[in-house]
Amino acid sequence: MRPPGVHLREITDDNRDAVRALRVRRDQKQFVASVSKSLKQAAQHPEANPWYRAVYLGDEPVGFVMLSWKPPAGPYEGRHFIWRLLVDKRHQRRGIGRETLTQIAALVRADGATELLTSYDPGDGEPWPFYRKFGFEPTGDIDDGEIVLRLTFPAR
Repeated sequence: MRPPGVHLREITDDNRDAVRALRVRRDQKQFVASVSKSLKQAAQHPEANPWYRAVYLGDEPVGFVMLSWKPPAGPYEGRHFIWRLLVDKRHQRRGIGRETLTQIAALVRADGATELLTSYDPGDGEPWPFYRKFGFEPTGDIDDGEIVLRLTFPAR
């Protein structure tokens, strides 16, 4: 099921407050930082080459995604890494996260990548089942206590 109208938009002065107001469920807070914290981390770590967008359903912001887009150095040098993905608690379980991942994977693949990476903090309620269903597999690496996952794109 693809929710119609899910698309990515740049964060501007016009939508920043609405995007910052997005919240995950209480039991998910240990796994995903807020939009405000994410934007702060992006500003503090320009070397990670942060790329972020608001996720919209029609004209309503419903989520946020942030990647480290081919950073010039570090453990993910030249690779695409999902640094943050969240869907507001009022809009979960509707396919929005999956559709966002589908769009991100298409953008990354169009950029010439053969894989998309992410990581998660293991624990009760962890996002691993969501990523596994999408096709991510563990790389065997651990980064700062988080399990690193890879989505491999088939050869064109």
